[in-house]
Amino acid sequence: MYKLGIDIGSTTIKMALVEVSAEHQLVSAAPQIAVVATAYTRHNAEPIRIGQQMIAQLLHESNLKALDNITIGITGSVGMGCAQRLGTGFYQEVIAAAEVVKRLYPSVHTLVDIGGEDSKMIFFEEGRVPDMRMNGNCAGGTGAFIDQTATLLGVDVSELNGLAAQAEHIYPIASRCGVFSKTDIQNLVSRSVSKEDIAASMLNAVSMQVVSALARGTDVHAKVFLCGGPLAYIPELRKHLMNRLGLSEADCIVPEYTQFIPAIGTALLAEGTPLTCDQTRALFNPDHCTSAPISGTLPPLFANPDDYKMWLANKEKNFERIAKSREIEISERSQYYLGVDSGSTTTKIVLLDEQGQIVYTDYRYNNGDSYHSFHDALQCLHDSLGKNIEIAGSCSTGYGEQLLKNAFRLDYGIVETMAHFIAAKHLQPNVSFVLDIGGQDMKAIFVENGSIQRIEINEACSSGCGSFIMTFARQLGYEVSEFARMAALAQHPYDLGTRCTVFMNSKVKQAMREGAKVEDIAAGFSYSVIKNCLYKVLKLQSFNQLGDHIMVQGGTFRNHSVVRALEVLTGEEVGFGPIPELMGAYGAALYAKGGSACN
Repeated sequence: MYKLGIDIGSTTIKMALVEVSAEHQLVSAAPQIAVVATAYTRHNAEPIRIGQQMIAQLLHESNLKALDNITIGITGSVGMGCAQRLGTGFYQEVIAAAEVVKRLYPSVHTLVDIGGEDSKMIFFEEGRVPDMRMNGNCAGGTGAFIDQTATLLGVDVSELNGLAAQAEHIYPIASRCGVFSKTDIQNLVSRSVSKEDIAASMLNAVSMQVVSALARGTDVHAKVFLCGGPLAYIPELRKHLMNRLGLSEADCIVPEYTQFIPAIGTALLAEGTPLTCDQTRALFNPDHCTSAPISGTLPPLFANPDDYKMWLANKEKNFERIAKSREIEISERSQYYLGVDSGSTTTKIVLLDEQGQIVYTDYRYNNGDSYHSFHDALQCLHDSLGKNIEIAGSCSTGYGEQLLKNAFRLDYGIVETMAHFIAAKHLQPNVSFVLDIGGQDMKAIFVENGSIQRIEINEACSSGCGSFIMTFARQLGYEVSEFARMAALAQHPYDLGTRCTVFMNSKVKQAMREGAKVEDIAAGFSYSVIKNCLYKVLKLQSFNQLGDHIMVQGGTFRNHSVVRALEVLTGEEVGFGPIPELMGAYGAALYAKGGSACN
């Protein structure tokens, strides 16, 4: 008989079809583990629909006869809700992994499994129930942590192993949380530490986190069973983990089909009424699944696509001057004013003419090198507009304000909150509140009688910022722009609450288990960003504190669903321009123009 194990995680589905004998042993000529067929792909928050496609392909490749019976079991962090909707058995993934070791690898003492967002350690002692340990809500020391490092270094995950193998030094990196590790890694990048050393330091940090979080004083000794995608595909991670545990390669087992171990274990455990191949193909039909109760929804951001178009047209009318200013003809007889916003991850520049209209912009990632990023941006500016244009005034702001001001002899440098205030006040003179949300930071400026009354900023946590949405969009298999469009048209936004990036993982998994649509999850993030800002960072008692003239800035507000979420929650109309991500540089350029006029 055949058994199919389906492992539905937060981002991927893994399937393993095995054949078992009456004694429940794998039947194959291959030693240790034999698998009839496997399938692996991202489900993009649509596990039922993608699962149906995968089963059809898997059965096609396995050449099973139409009447062959298949017993099915499901596991994984999203698997429980899917199993309930499909009416199949669910098996906890740690127990499933332990089943593979008990049946096929009796010499193993410890199993170590590093997955995309979780890690596991199981200790096997003869005559005792296996001691099973799993990380909690924190994704530190997992595949997601490794993916994030690759993004910060501007390389593909497949390149990390080669880089780490050439490392000369190991630096400390906080692996317990993605937020804090990002700060450590960016600091190393800014110090010109090599990518090779950073890659190796990150892998070392992952191994430290796994051991400290899961071993908790218990000795790990041979044989050690290593499984999960990161350990399978990144040999340097295995090396750092073995060094941390004092093991040699002879002490460890890296099994074939390592990323399918929970799926294989689930297949071995699966019980229930067998299905024919045709019944198996029909199992994941979305039309036949029972509906799960949705725990909480929020009002739609827009009633329909026409409502969204009308809203956007109304917003764009308020900022026609900025939108049309890029058509200005460049003249070498004119004077121009340059503003640069040098952030922790990006460099933005804006060039104004004598009338204060924007004639050139540039936005680029700096990869931790503010100096060369600005240098290259200036080169592109001159290549585009001509070498002989006269820059009569210049101003820097942001993370690299002083560095660029001194290195390039710019005229002025101002703190970024002031730059954003200047830009907002220029566009809306009676502005009462300015909210700037960037990739990792958030600034709120309260204005009274045309002057800044107080400023609030987020601290260590980056939840509710641009990277918060970007992380989950990519995790679910979407680009941020596509994620934003989907959110704007969602009819039943899922209430994700206000949580940090780490704990939001469990809420997103719950949404997927309940069958929430991708667009509803996307819209839920838009609400969550604003709720986090209003209730956790600003701790508002009343929306009256924001006044009647709210302006928003920062790259996060290129996502119109986030702008609209602020309007829905506050009941106030919100103003924003067509270049929200450049408003810091715009304010710096305005300051350069005003300062130059005074000289």
